[in-house]
Amino acid sequence: MQRQGSGGSAAIHFRTAGLVLLVAHLLLVAWVTLRPRDVLWVTAANLEPLAGIRASLDAGLVEGLRHIGEGLLLLAPLGVLLPMAGGRLAVSPWASLTRTVAAGALLSLGIELLQTAVPGQVVDVDSLLLNTTGVALAHLAVVPACRARLRRRLLRPHGAPGRPGGTLGKETGAMLGDEGVRGATPTIPRVPIAP
Repeated sequence: MQRQGSGGSAAIHFRTAGLVLLVAHLLLVAWVTLRPRDVLWVTAANLEPLAGIRASLDAGLVEGLRHIGEGLLLLAPLGVLLPMAGGRLAVSPWASLTRTVAAGALLSLGIELLQTAVPGQVVDVDSLLLNTTGVALAHLAVVPACRARLRRRLLRPHGAPGRPGGTLGKETGAMLGDEGVRGATPTIPRVPIAP
């Protein structure tokens, strides 16, 4: 059981901010992707990978880049917000990337499946690919550097400049989880047993 010191409240604030931003972003994504559109006609669903991207690029470079950019940016903030909501610093970079990309892919798949019931929206496998790629790129660009910076800041030795009176165990125990610094393990001296 971990005690929540001043670092514990910082961890709680960090996770809370991540969860609030995550929910706000998901609500925005739902509003953008799942609202009915008034259109005269709807294109057929695209189930062939990269066919929609090729068609957009054939319509013009600007149109193609706009289509690719929209697909990459729609769920890209999840690449940062999901690890932020988790609030752990001591985690394998590959495990974090795998979990985040899998969650982004499942969320994108859920959106695409829900769009089948929304008038004016169609399923596009390219959106799934672009959304997942956007999550992965955002995660790779931001999360490892931020985690390393936070770890360096939290693991700064006691009395180091910029660390007024802080202790090593409180903040890191709350933010690092089970892998945090716990201190020395108590030992019991050997007592000889009488015959």
